[in-house]
Amino acid sequence: MSSLIDTNAFDYVNVLDKAMDASALRHEALSNNLANVDTPGYKRQDVNFETQLAKALRHSRYQTMDAKVANVKMNRLNPVPYTDYSGFSYRIDGNNVDPDTEGVYLAKNQVVYQGLYQSVHQEFKNLQAVMK
Repeated sequence: MSSLIDTNAFDYVNVLDKAMDASALRHEALSNNLANVDTPGYKRQDVNFETQLAKALRHSRYQTMDAKVANVKMNRLNPVPYTDYSGFSYRIDGNNVDPDTEGVYLAKNQVVYQGLYQSVHQEFKNLQAVMK
C-alpha cells in the first residue's frame, strides 16, 4: 500500500519550498547589502535561484509542467549567493551598493515571497480538497 508521501503529490510543494528558501536567503543578502552601504570596499551580494530553476525545468523540454516538476532533481536546486558586479564601483571607497536599488530589490523579493507562500497554501488546499 502506497502512502500519499510516496506519490508525486508534493512535487510542486517541494519546488516552491526551495524557491521560498532562496527568497529568504536573498532577503538576508539584500539586508546585508543595506547594512553595509557605508562599508568601504563592500561589494553587494545577491542570490541566483531563478536561473537554476529555469534550467531544471527546461531539461525536460517537451513535457507537461507536471512532468517537468516531477523530474526536477531537488539536490540540484540550491540557492547560490554570489558577489554582484565585484569589479564595479561607482564610489571612491570601492563600495557598489546603491540603497535605492536595494530597497527596490527588497520590495520585489517580498512580493515574490508572498506569491510563493500563497502558491504553497493553495497546493495544500488542493490536497485537502482531494482528501475529502
